[in-house]
Amino acid sequence: MAPDPIPWHDEPMQRTIAVLNQKGGVGKTTTTLGLASAAADAGRRVLVVDLDPQAASSWVLGIEPGTGSVADPLLEGSKRAGPHLQRSTWSDLIDVLPGSPALQELEGGTSKRLRKLIGSVSDGYEAVLIDCPPSLGNLTRSALIAARHALVVVEPSSLGLRGIGGVADVIDDVWESSNPDLELGGVILNRVPAVSREAERRIDELARIVSRQAIWQPSIPQRVIFNEAVGARRPIHSYGSRATEPIEVFDRLWRRVRGLVNR
Repeated sequence: MAPDPIPWHDEPMQRTIAVLNQKGGVGKTTTTLGLASAAADAGRRVLVVDLDPQAASSWVLGIEPGTGSVADPLLEGSKRAGPHLQRSTWSDLIDVLPGSPALQELEGGTSKRLRKLIGSVSDGYEAVLIDCPPSLGNLTRSALIAARHALVVVEPSSLGLRGIGGVADVIDDVWESSNPDLELGGVILNRVPAVSREAERRIDELARIVSRQAIWQPSIPQRVIFNEAVGARRPIHSYGSRATEPIEVFDRLWRRVRGLVNR
């Protein structure tokens, strides 16, 4: 039985963006963290909501395991996110609702609790970035119910594009059944090699699925500095001239995000 749709008069979560793909390893966390880094560098406050039970983005943002997570209020049915917010070690401008393995307990059914939880604090941020798990289960659906915009991260490879149609179907299903304010904000290409005919073919294939206009520019290049930044738990912007191109890419992508949330 389909869940009751959210009423049209319910205030849309204009600032909330779900970053998703059902495939792991395509760069959802790298993208979320790069956008948060660019936002803080521009002097903008953002909230990162880590819905992945592996809690990778939380760890990179300086949140230690066992210090509480977004699972706590969701499991308790609390509508107040404030007591569960944690400050990132990256910047006073980045707050985190951390992930934890306890989120696995929420994969069993449809939930609108996340929307209410984020709604209790979203006015304090320029954007809310939800880092979704690598699945299309209840956690990702909860993120789409909470979000105004879906941002799909794709690697231009044969494996990277597998299941992209399923992602589009889930976005459509949540829009139809639960969140009429949801829209596809765009598709971000990650780990794009400088020269690759295979990547070009896969990008053309992706454009036939989602339309060329939906694919954001610039794409995120394939660079070792991203792995280094994750391992060191540092924002990409802290690398200065060593990361000139990645920083410029994420600054431009952040401006695209600002265009979405300020429409």
